[in-house]
Amino acid sequence: MGLYLGHTLVIANPVAQSGAGAEGAEFVRRTLSAYDSVTDGFDVRLTTGPGAATQMARAATAYDTVLALGGDGVIHEVVNGLMKIGDAHRPRMGVIPLGSGNDFARTLGMAPNSPERSLGQVLQGVVHRLDLGIVNGTYFDQTLSFGVDAAIALDTMERRQRTGAHGTRLFMASGVDVVRHQLRSWRHHVSIDGVEQDGDSLIFAVQVGPTYGGGFRICPEADPEDGLLDLCFSHGSPSTAAALSILARARIGRHTGSRYLSFRRASSIVIDFAGEPPCQADGERVRGSHFEIGCAHRALEVIRPTWQL
Repeated sequence: MGLYLGHTLVIANPVAQSGAGAEGAEFVRRTLSAYDSVTDGFDVRLTTGPGAATQMARAATAYDTVLALGGDGVIHEVVNGLMKIGDAHRPRMGVIPLGSGNDFARTLGMAPNSPERSLGQVLQGVVHRLDLGIVNGTYFDQTLSFGVDAAIALDTMERRQRTGAHGTRLFMASGVDVVRHQLRSWRHHVSIDGVEQDGDSLIFAVQVGPTYGGGFRICPEADPEDGLLDLCFSHGSPSTAAALSILARARIGRHTGSRYLSFRRASSIVIDFAGEPPCQADGERVRGSHFEIGCAHRALEVIRPTWQL
């Protein structure tokens, strides 16, 4: 017996993966039409630009399920739209990942960049309540970071748009360039669950799930159901060579023993930077110098697969 989706809205980014999103949306439309017993009717809507997915999801009060088709950006938008709906009326969310990073999909165990396989996983999936992070009123489903790692994430967006490159190779290429030419730390004062300290960090990552940048395991033990955010932040003054080594080892989670890194778990963080650091949430730029960060425990119903590829 598969999962009954009820009244379903598909929010698709048609330009995801260099236009594969439009083809993916058409595949989902044909499949749901052919297997009409899994829904109580459905609609497919294509985004037209930044913010469109948030508005579509925010208005989805008449639906039981919202499927987000695209990369981490459209998923981030859909999450923020759904969280504008009260819990009693909020649809569950499923993802059809088509993107360069696919980090939230990786946390769920969804097959990346294959609508055929990921829709199959959704139709045979189960519903879990997962945690979300929240920063200054904006939700993030996977990652929030400041400093060099945020500069890398933002640089990958520009490179992807310019070159069409994607995945971990893109993140590594951006990482090497940023570390070599933009290596600097950011002074901050932070309160972690009420414990205050001053710091000077190259990177400060806050994770719901374990990865960012297309699979870099920055917080390998992060669990999106434990009610806590996982933190990885640097201290000291690593050389360029040491920073590049940390970046390379983070690809497989082997950086955790570095003397330049600390790891924590927390339910709330307040951080003030001296100046405005590079900052990103799920790959989207965030501006400011004062950040209030929390964990919304089990805030969103999400479809997870019972089988993984």
